[in-house]
Amino acid sequence: MRKLPMVAMVSAVLLAGCGEKEVVLESNIDKMSYGIGMSMARSVTGQPIDINKDALVAGLQDALNEKEARLTEEVIREAFTTVREEQQAKQQEEAQAAVQLGSEYLVETAKKEGVKSTESGLLYEVIQAGEGDSPAETDVVEVHYQGTLIDGSVFDSSIERGTPAKFPVNRVISGWTEALQLMKVGGKWRLHIPAALAYGEQSPSPKIPANSTLVFEVELLAIEKS
Repeated sequence: MRKLPMVAMVSAVLLAGCGEKEVVLESNIDKMSYGIGMSMARSVTGQPIDINKDALVAGLQDALNEKEARLTEEVIREAFTTVREEQQAKQQEEAQAAVQLGSEYLVETAKKEGVKSTESGLLYEVIQAGEGDSPAETDVVEVHYQGTLIDGSVFDSSIERGTPAKFPVNRVISGWTEALQLMKVGGKWRLHIPAALAYGEQSPSPKIPANSTLVFEVELLAIEKS
């Protein structure tokens, strides 16, 4: 079986929808090949880059059919460099804008009735008061939660998955660690977390830009004492 150059392999991810045909997945080679395609697709679609699907598939087909490349390696390298620089500049602009938008959001949110703040800058609202104990930093908690950006777009939700999350209090972002130790079992809070108490200048996923202020609704279901 021919080994494929990495660029050609990555190109495979967008074959679906471009003259796709029925594929028989019977042998282990068939199934493995399909799995490789699925894995590459997930990898590429998870990146914050724009892709010309037709050009991508053309590169794949040329490589598989051992045709002469339509572009030189130098031209391709220059394109990669230019796109990477443009993407970095775009990300920097978005990160700077996120700082400003987050700051304005927190200032306005702090003015709302029922919103409380801590010394760290964390803002929270008690939607439902709990009873009993509060977790310690080293305890394990079980929670239901939904996380959104300040524009309301959801980036993570145990509620949508239908399964509570369980983790040590001190193994999450600092805004969560602080808030959880103030909550009681059965409590449900809305947290407004400044970027400095979340992921800061890092972007943990394409769904969460750098310097993002995050909003979480968190329900503390149970505590496992350490």
